[in-house]
Amino acid sequence: MPLIALGLNHLTAPVSLREQVAFDADAAGPALLELTREPGVEEALILSTCNRTELYVGVSAGAEDIPRAWLSRHHRLTPGKLDEFLYQHDEQDAVRHMFRVATGLDSMVLGEPQILGQVKDAYQQAREAQALRAPMDRLLQQTFSVAKRVRTDTCIGAHTVSVAFTAVRLAEQVFADLKQACVLLIGAGDTIELAARHLADKQARRLIVANRTLETAQELAGRYGGYAIALADLPQHLAEADIVVSSTAARQPVLTRAMVEQAMATRRRKPMFMVDIAVPRDIEVGVGELPDVYLYGIDDLRQVIDDNVRSREAAALEAGAIIDLQVERYMAWRHALTLKNPALDMRHHAEIYRDEVLEKARSMLNRGKSPDEALAFLANTLTNKLLHHPSARLRAAALSGDLDLLHAAGQLYGLDDDEAPSSRDSRRS
Repeated sequence: MPLIALGLNHLTAPVSLREQVAFDADAAGPALLELTREPGVEEALILSTCNRTELYVGVSAGAEDIPRAWLSRHHRLTPGKLDEFLYQHDEQDAVRHMFRVATGLDSMVLGEPQILGQVKDAYQQAREAQALRAPMDRLLQQTFSVAKRVRTDTCIGAHTVSVAFTAVRLAEQVFADLKQACVLLIGAGDTIELAARHLADKQARRLIVANRTLETAQELAGRYGGYAIALADLPQHLAEADIVVSSTAARQPVLTRAMVEQAMATRRRKPMFMVDIAVPRDIEVGVGELPDVYLYGIDDLRQVIDDNVRSREAAALEAGAIIDLQVERYMAWRHALTLKNPALDMRHHAEIYRDEVLEKARSMLNRGKSPDEALAFLANTLTNKLLHHPSARLRAAALSGDLDLLHAAGQLYGLDDDEAPSSRDSRRS
């Protein structure tokens, strides 16, 4: 069953296209059910973040093109529109790609830790949709183990360069002293919480947290000394914000050009710095055209991030070596699934011989033979049947000088031990 990793990310596709193929949390489960109903699709996992949408799919031979066609069809895109932006990895390259993604080696922010949590969420969604079989389930378990080892054994996470940290750092470059700034955080997920933590460390003058669910906003704001509002109340509070950081799962913009224009009029052209790190985007593209509004999107953060990436490059090389070893181990396990197991065959034949000889021994007893005679027949006949083929092969090997087979047989039957079984048995008695 071939394994395929198919997708697009921040390196291969612009955000305008990435947001068209993104899956939110509610859509992933139904999409998995739909994908696994495609002919030839045996198992599947969907990973969708602000920087990537990827399908990991186990398919039957001949069905390798099905995931690509399904992705375009599911999102109602013109056939072929995605082709120049998609990458595809097969078999061990797909395994290596998954390991790299989960450890943050394929992220915009090299080594960022949030992606592992997103992979775990995708795994849970796939399990709930019953979209996984043993090969991919094993792959995901090994992925989590590899990511943990990379974090433990390398310095990949030694320098903070998360998207949230980068957004705050960029804001700090615009506002030299964040202690004088009012910051509006839109959303309440992990990225926004990390941003809130960094802003609290910088002692921002005021934090406002806006979320669709007011209770969630209140919980987050309470942890960092902020003020919570409902998403519907954004127009009334937007003008207060010097800095806006937005990351929600909304399918449509939560800040429109009209809303920002009104806020800027209230601010009397006092500049507003905005960072939109959501995919699909939270802030309408036209907002960036307004005077005194400085809008940065997820792709704009790359230049700021690059400053801190160099410190992680050596650690990334170490992580790559760990990943290569684990790819070999997983592929060896996967390959073993396709092999015929001689141990199972040997046991099956032995059980057939046992049943045949046992039936004959019982027949002897029924005919009046003594138990000793029946037991002797059972032991001698079963021994001869079990050893006939191996003995014949070993005799031939001895005549032909096949030392490898003779040595393997000694290991298989435990004949390479220093002591013979009879002497060991006599010591036990």
